[in-house]
Amino acid sequence: MHVHDIYLHAITVFMGFFAMLNPIGNLPVFLGMVQDFDQKTQKRVAFKAVLVAFVIIAVFSILGNLIFRLFGITLPAFQIAGGIIVFIIGFQMLNAKENPIHAQSSDEKEQMTKVAEDMAISPLGIPLLAGPGTISTAMNFVGVEKSVLNVVLVVVIFGIMCLITYLLFVSARGIAAKINPSLLKVVSRIMGLILAVIAVQMMINGIEGTIEIFGK
Repeated sequence: MHVHDIYLHAITVFMGFFAMLNPIGNLPVFLGMVQDFDQKTQKRVAFKAVLVAFVIIAVFSILGNLIFRLFGITLPAFQIAGGIIVFIIGFQMLNAKENPIHAQSSDEKEQMTKVAEDMAISPLGIPLLAGPGTISTAMNFVGVEKSVLNVVLVVVIFGIMCLITYLLFVSARGIAAKINPSLLKVVSRIMGLILAVIAVQMMINGIEGTIEIFGK
């Protein structure tokens, strides 16, 4: 590709990833999940979530088609599975389940640390950030120009998006401090509803994709 083409392609990739990751839209979701954790834990969850997302997208950008063929996985199946996971989390947020972070015993605090670590991997890292849509977007961008330069470009731009997402996520505590606790609970429930709707849409897309595959 010429320099001008690379520049235009880079902008397209950036905008595509920005739309899929939606760091601004996901900020309230992140806030609703980690609002009861301390600042250190919130930063650790944010870092691990974007790290997991980056690794997943980097791997699928390089080996995506091979992985899908190797395990016999289809994108629709990935969408349905991801939708189920996100729906469960959204349902829990919608019902405002109490976060046990307030527990005082060392065993309970250790358990909450594990909860935070698990939360960073799923649902934040995958499928919320590195979900079916983001993975398919990355694979499509890589397929536009099958070259090492293009793969590196896609991975680097996604890395930049992960950095932007991390910076927004770590600012969540400051945002939460300015919000009334009652309003924060309302926001958390609304985000739970939105997550549940997103999950249903993911499953619908997966079902439609499955019908298309078997309809051929």
